[in-house]
Amino acid sequence: MNDNIATVAYIGATILFILSLGGLSNPETSRRGNMYGMAGMTIAVLATVFNPSHVTGGGIAAIIVALLIGGSIGIYASRKVQMTQMPELVALMHSLVGLAACIVGFASYIDTTPLAASGTSAADLAAIEAVHEVEIYLGILIGAVTFSGSVIAFGKLSGKIGGKPLLLPGRHMLNLAALILVVIFGILFTGHHAATFVLLLMTLIALAFGVHLVMAIGGADMPVVVSMLNSYSGWAAAATGFMLNNDLMIVTGALVGSSGAILSYIMCRAMNRNFLSVIAGGFGGGATASAGAAAVPAGEVTSISATETAELLREAKEVIIVPGYGMAVAQAQHTVYEITKLLRERGVNVRFGIHPVAGRMPGHMNVLLAEAKVPYDIVLEMDEINDDFPKTDVAMVIGANDIVNPAAQDDPTSPIAGMPVLEVWKAKTSIVMKRSMASGYAGVDNPLFYKENNRMLFGDAKKMLDEVLAALRT
Repeated sequence: MNDNIATVAYIGATILFILSLGGLSNPETSRRGNMYGMAGMTIAVLATVFNPSHVTGGGIAAIIVALLIGGSIGIYASRKVQMTQMPELVALMHSLVGLAACIVGFASYIDTTPLAASGTSAADLAAIEAVHEVEIYLGILIGAVTFSGSVIAFGKLSGKIGGKPLLLPGRHMLNLAALILVVIFGILFTGHHAATFVLLLMTLIALAFGVHLVMAIGGADMPVVVSMLNSYSGWAAAATGFMLNNDLMIVTGALVGSSGAILSYIMCRAMNRNFLSVIAGGFGGGATASAGAAAVPAGEVTSISATETAELLREAKEVIIVPGYGMAVAQAQHTVYEITKLLRERGVNVRFGIHPVAGRMPGHMNVLLAEAKVPYDIVLEMDEINDDFPKTDVAMVIGANDIVNPAAQDDPTSPIAGMPVLEVWKAKTSIVMKRSMASGYAGVDNPLFYKENNRMLFGDAKKMLDEVLAALRT
C-alpha cells in the first residue's frame, strides 16, 4: 500500500467517522452510526498497519499481535461488562487514550530520527524542531491530565472512591500555581534547559492536576465529567496525531474533542450551570454551606405497596415513567418494559421522561431503555414532556432523586437551585421508588417525598417492579 492509497483510505475513514457521529445523535440511527464508526476504524487501522512508510520489517508482526491482544480484551469487556457498568468502562477507555498520548509523547521525545529531509536549511530545521517540541509537551500534558482524571472518574463511578468532592483549602490557587508552573516548564523545555527533568516534572504535575480536578467534582456532576473527559481524550488523540504526523488522528481527535466539548456544554446548560463552575467543584458535595442553609422539607411520607401501585397504574389513562440510576443498579429496565407493554395493550398512554443528566453518563437511561426494547417514540426528553405532567394521572419515578427535586425551583438556597427538573409533582399522583429516604448525589433532601399527592414505594426496584407486574397480570 503506497501513500496515495493510504491518504484515500484516511479520507474515507474520516467521512465514516463524521457519519458515525451523525448517526449517534438519534437512538433510531445509533446502530447505523456504530457500524459507520467500526468500518471507519477498520479502514484506518489497515491503512496504517500496511503502509510501508508507517511500519516496516518485523514491526507489522508485532502490531498484528498487539491488535489481536487488544481486540480480544475489547471483545471480552464488551461481552462481560453490564450496561450498569458502562459509565465506568467509558471512563477507563478515556484513561487509555490519555496514557497512549503520554507514551507516544515520550517516545517522540526519545526518538532521534531526523524531522526533515536532507537539504533543509538550519533555520527551517530549528523551526520544525521547535514546533515538534511544543507538540510533544502539549500531548503529554493533555494525556497525563486525561489519564489520571479518568482513573479517578472510574473510581467514583464504580464506587471505589466516594462521590463527595475533595475540596482542599485554596484549591483554586493550587490549580493556578500548577498552571503557571506548566507554562514556565514549557518555556524551559523548548529552550532545552534540563529538558528531560522538566518534562518529567511537568508530567507529575499534570497527573496530580488531573486527580485534583476530578476529586473536587461532586457525584451530581459526574455525567458532565464523563463528557468532559471524552473531550479531553479527543484532544489527546489529536495531539498524538501531530506528534506522529498522522492527519487522520488529528481530524478524528478534533471530532471527538469538539463533540465532547459541545456535549459538556449541553449537559451544563441542562443543569443551569456553567462549565467553569463544574470544574471548580463543590456541587454534589453533601454537607456544604449552601446545603446547610437550604430549607428542610416538612410533612409526612406516605408509603404505598406494589399492589396499590398496580391499581393506580391500571386505572390511569396517562402515565409518565422517569428512570434514574436506581433503575440501572437494579437492572430493572426489562421489567419496566414488560409493565409498559402490558399497560399500552390495555389502552394506557405510557411515556418516558428523560433528564439530560439522569444516570452517570450522557444518554445512560436511553441506552438502558433501548436495550430493553422500549420503543424510541415514547422516550422523550425533559423539554418535550415537562408540560404534560399536569395532565398525567401517574408519574412513576424509578430510582431518581435530584432530577425530580422541586427545591430546584422553590428553594433559592438549595445547592441545585435553578437546575431544570422533571416536574413530576404536578401529576395527579406521583410514585417514587427508592430503597430508602437517602438523598441523591447533590446531598440535599427532596421535598417531593413529603407532598400530599406523592407515594413512596420502598425496596429494590427490580423486586418491587416484579411485584407490580405480577399484580397487573392478575
